[in-house]
Amino acid sequence: MEHLGWLSLIPPLLAIIAAIVTKNVIISLFLGSFSGVLILVKGLPLTATKTMIGDYLFVQLTDSYNAGVLVLLVFIGGFVALMEKSGGAAAFAEKVIKYLNSKAKTQLAAWFGGIVIFFSDLGTPLLIGPIFEKVFDKAKISREKLAWIIDSTASPVAVLIPFIGWGVYIMGLIQKEFEGLSIAESDWDAFIQAIPYQFYPILTVLMVPLVAFTKLEFGAMAKAEKRVKETGALYWPDSKPMRKPDNFNELKETKSKPILIWLPLLVLLVTLFGILIPLGFPFQKIEGSAFRVALTTAYLFAGILLILMMVYYKVKKFGEAFDIYVSGMQKMMYVAATLVLAWSLGTVMKNLGTANYIVEIMDGNIPAFIVPAILFLAGACMSFATGSSWGTFAIMMPLAIPMAFHLDASIYVCIGAVLSGGLFGDHCSPISDTTILSSTGAGSDHMDHVKTQLPYAILNGSAALAAYIVAGLVANTLSLAVAILIMVLAVVVISKWQNKSNTGKPINM
Repeated sequence: MEHLGWLSLIPPLLAIIAAIVTKNVIISLFLGSFSGVLILVKGLPLTATKTMIGDYLFVQLTDSYNAGVLVLLVFIGGFVALMEKSGGAAAFAEKVIKYLNSKAKTQLAAWFGGIVIFFSDLGTPLLIGPIFEKVFDKAKISREKLAWIIDSTASPVAVLIPFIGWGVYIMGLIQKEFEGLSIAESDWDAFIQAIPYQFYPILTVLMVPLVAFTKLEFGAMAKAEKRVKETGALYWPDSKPMRKPDNFNELKETKSKPILIWLPLLVLLVTLFGILIPLGFPFQKIEGSAFRVALTTAYLFAGILLILMMVYYKVKKFGEAFDIYVSGMQKMMYVAATLVLAWSLGTVMKNLGTANYIVEIMDGNIPAFIVPAILFLAGACMSFATGSSWGTFAIMMPLAIPMAFHLDASIYVCIGAVLSGGLFGDHCSPISDTTILSSTGAGSDHMDHVKTQLPYAILNGSAALAAYIVAGLVANTLSLAVAILIMVLAVVVISKWQNKSNTGKPINM
């Protein structure tokens, strides 16, 4: 296989190191791409700069597939911004809260609310957390538990949905590798096939109702729950609660209605499937361009409806609602830049033969069945160090798919392993944006949230790792059942032997 030897490893390694040092995905991807181009042009900086811009960045932007993805992301950004500012989620939650008369129902309501806000991983903590914090206080459930629940329904839910920003971004990375390997399958089909192998996010979402129903808590979370139950103290003596989001009072004061959240989502789904079903969906293969056109149309119609509803219910004036829509579109420019640079880095690594070199080293030395587990651990370590799951996906996917293809490992399992590893490291990392926002939304101390969530994350990560070894041997959904069984048994065993002693003296607030 053609490659440039150890030189081909420089771009991904430099991108990883830069991501850890700078905590900036765009800088990291640019440096990785530029270093690869510099190698290809024999070390000439000016030539490398012109080649990078003309043969990589411009080419990515003019590609019809890439352009469709970028346009779709812009419309998604506008719709998500409207949903977050409409106040519909807060109005919906206010209707539900009066039915919460037990701890289990309260936790499940917050969990369900997080799932309903699937369209925005960052919106979940800032909407669900402030709505439920007083309800949790009244039910004597810790703020740490609330932070864990909303963190477990933010990115772990978003990464499983193919028709939102997360799915579009991931499919963009998948499609680029499929094109390079001449794989005829669509990115949509590959994403759907990989969902059952996203072990970590699935386990994370399922653990919340498991804990709510069984009351099987352990680690620092058990101590936090004991503190609230026995003393009513919201925080430990040395805790420093994160401030509430500034926009929540504004949302509470709006004249919003629950219909502002469920009707636009219904229109979105009806429009999407109304366009796709006549084309043969889900029984026939749908061209990627047709899918992106249908999805863009659905988000456009849903956005227009939401603007009109916000005006009708006097939540915002038309000009204000339209400005929110445009500002949401503008926020997607960071995502668009990340995706273009990720495509460029993938193309650079393909020209250098990076994956070919790694495959040549691994072939015969490492069995194919262990590849998914290696990808999961590598993704977890990178995501933990950088606090960015998206940056991890951008760097790991161009390595994972060619490795799986050439080593005869399951591509779907390897895609799931990269996504799960990125989520696992992100969940454990104290510098992750969703981790920080979950602490903020719940009004809990940030490190208290990290410490109480970590045992649950490690348990799920360990179960996922074991399941990836099984999936490497038998690539079918039985491996997901194995992961769930390990999680349930581990929770029961650990909780049974949980040390009930509590350290520190809580104070009443």
